Amino acid sequence: MLAIPASHRVLIFDEYNGPLEVRQFTVPEPEDDELLVKLEYSGICHSDLHAWCGDFAYATVYPLIGGHEGAGRVVKMGAKVKDWKLGDMAGVKLVNANCLNCEYCKTGHEPLCDRIQNYGFDRHGTFQEYVTIRDVDTIKIPDGMNLAAAAPVLCGGVTAYKALKETNVKAGQIVVITGAGGGLGSFGIQYARAMGMRVVAVDHSSKKYHCEQLGAEWFVDGFETPDIADHIRKITNGGPHGVVSFAASKKPMEQALEYIRKRGTVVLVGLPKDSKVNSILVDTTSLIFNAITIKGSVIGSRLDTDEAMDFVARGAVKVPLEFVKLEDVPNVYEKMKEGQVNSRVVVDFSL
Repeated sequence: MLAIPASHRVLIFDEYNGPLEVRQFTVPEPEDDELLVKLEYSGICHSDLHAWCGDFAYATVYPLIGGHEGAGRVVKMGAKVKDWKLGDMAGVKLVNANCLNCEYCKTGHEPLCDRIQNYGFDRHGTFQEYVTIRDVDTIKIPDGMNLAAAAPVLCGGVTAYKALKETNVKAGQIVVITGAGGGLGSFGIQYARAMGMRVVAVDHSSKKYHCEQLGAEWFVDGFETPDIADHIRKITNGGPHGVVSFAASKKPMEQALEYIRKRGTVVLVGLPKDSKVNSILVDTTSLIFNAITIKGSVIGSRLDTDEAMDFVARGAVKVPLEFVKLEDVPNVYEKMKEGQVNSRVVVDFSL
């Protein structure tokens, strides 16, 4: 193993929307139950942009090192660590430090635990070369898997996979994915196809070829299609059995309630800035008489993460990657604001 340096590079901001600067920090020491992971890659998630902008001020702190999709290798272990060895490939995800003993932890819903810490939100995340994490929180990345491809699965991949599971759509049935051409949507199309679902992709017309290449059976222009609800009901012969709304906008969420099939399920994932969806607040008649289910979905459990990782390890889901330097993250944020990111952008710490 390489020697561990005294200091390492981090990308940090001191206030919301403030400069994102690369600085030198002391390499942390792992506690008795922690691993020290030398990160080789860190995915850049849209929620990292939200954290920097202060959109989640209620759940974030600053100064802050963002990032929560880290993949690397174990370089040091605490005295009480078990079942890990130096050199193991390790994933550092968003939700950690859950209590393991509450109602939600015991039933496999760890992200709902009241004691969680969110890397890159209320504690420093993965936009740094070395990070400590509890051994029980760390994801074991399968031997032989591409570490760069593993990184985005730790949030984007598992978020898409878990949301699709929450729709209860069966193989052969139809799911609509909004924001289908973005990072989460690109994962969503592939996971849905791998799970046997038929996919309607909804996004801007510029994303049509991208979505079809990933496996969408239908593409609908979410900006120019007249009466989009009627159009989707027609092409799906009565509406989709499920909808996963990745688009961070109110309008697609509200439209989903107009075209969802009777007894269908709408799963909300994307986060509009003001987090208010008017039709959900006021129109309950169609929900009741059409037996529609609306639910939210956030990240996924350890098991969900392992399952999502397995799809990628087996090649059933591909991760379109774009590599950038740590100091390029601000430029990526600007592209995200303009909706110009189709792939999963990953910081390569070797650059």
